[in-house]
Amino acid sequence: MERIALFDLDGTLIDSAPDIHSALDRMMARLGRPGFSRPEVWAMIGDGVSVLVQRACGARGLEASPEVIAEFLTDYEAHAAEETRPFEGIPEVLAALRATGWRLAVCTNKPERAARIVLDDLGLSPLLDAVGGGDSFPVRKPHPGHPLGLLAWMGGEASRAVLVGDHHNDTRAAKAAGIAPVFAAWGYGAPEMAEGAPVVAGPAELPALLAGLARG
Repeated sequence: MERIALFDLDGTLIDSAPDIHSALDRMMARLGRPGFSRPEVWAMIGDGVSVLVQRACGARGLEASPEVIAEFLTDYEAHAAEETRPFEGIPEVLAALRATGWRLAVCTNKPERAARIVLDDLGLSPLLDAVGGGDSFPVRKPHPGHPLGLLAWMGGEASRAVLVGDHHNDTRAAKAAGIAPVFAAWGYGAPEMAEGAPVVAGPAELPALLAGLARG
């Protein structure tokens, strides 16, 4: 059976913080509150849109109503790829992995529609076999049902898969699912979020590490 590499999106494949930051600041301007610093935004990313907006609103003494969340998402989707870019080397790494027989998919807590908008705009979609968003399954990372649901879509097995991400949601979901975890140190997560997973300092290191995991 083919090996499958699942990738987190924000902070792993793409540097999306600039557009998320801008959308949060626009939301705060509509609500009459000041915006955020980039480190504040980094710390809010990783648990999906609802939690992102809840954290942002909570930091400014506001309630994240369903209407506020929906308005944020609509605005974000309209500007999702203005400043967002793949991390350096990511397109080449994905192409190299495909060339050596890996099947690739995105496993993200970002809503699937928003994820696909960004992936399409950045030209990454043709390199992927599947996209599993935070609303694609009844659960999302760190629940193991998220990556396992995506593997089921793809006809894959946990024992033949890896999950690469920059957040403890990724490492915890992988471990709970019986999937090999890999921590992306170039992303938004603090180093301790690796929680014992193999750490890669940059995308260029991924092919060699994954080849070793495949042989193992």
